[in-house]
Amino acid sequence: MSDKINAFNNIVRKLRKELFGKGPERIQSVFVDNMAITTLNGNLTPTEKFIAKTPEGKEMVHAARTKLIQEVYKEKPPEGLEELIGARLVHLFSDIKVEEDIAISVFVFDKNIT
Repeated sequence: MSDKINAFNNIVRKLRKELFGKGPERIQSVFVDNMAITTLNGNLTPTEKFIAKTPEGKEMVHAARTKLIQEVYKEKPPEGLEELIGARLVHLFSDIKVEEDIAISVFVFDKNIT
């Protein structure tokens, strides 16, 4: 299972790097039933950290990091993700704590991950 988790993490990291110009420094995933729960540390770019110094900037970074990623996965999951898991992605829940630079994503699939 660890090979599958590593491959899953690499897919997630690659997409975030392509979207934001920087992937997470650390990523950890666990598979539970039909969900992949992913914790991502060290996500923010230096520019995002600078912007997040104000309350308005923090909200802007939060919105960009959560809404954009949800829209991208909603349009089309990253190449190889569903094939790796052996199930169709039906929902993605994602949030980031800007102050601590930690994000969590919960991927919900249409059947259990094996």
